Amino acid sequence: MKKLIRRSTATAFPIHRPTAAASLNCRFTATLLRVAMIATQLLSVSILRAQSADGNAGITQATSTIAGYFDAGCNLMYAIGAVLGLIGAVRVFIKWNHGDHDTSKVAAAWFGSCIFLVIVATVLKSFFGIS
Repeated sequence: MKKLIRRSTATAFPIHRPTAAASLNCRFTATLLRVAMIATQLLSVSILRAQSADGNAGITQATSTIAGYFDAGCNLMYAIGAVLGLIGAVRVFIKWNHGDHDTSKVAAAWFGSCIFLVIVATVLKSFFGIS
């Protein structure tokens, strides 16, 4: 004997059909979005036109500002090289007093790093033509 399964006409999730007011609301939102996008495009075009007239002056000002900071940066590199030289001298001296066999390698590494910083600062100055 087979059991007859009775199906319900109601679904677990009711189907939502938009009303006329909801449809009108979607159209209004889409129109408002289009107007906002057009206003944004017009604003960005006007900003770009205003900036293009003063672009060369801005680049010239940035170049002079960076050139002014360059000497301070080179002096900072010289100072870092001096501090590294002192730290390296102390470390090499400690290794030498302890009788380590790799003292010459450590001394060459520390001395090389100090020379590298000084050379980089000097080469950058001459490369960019800043005196």
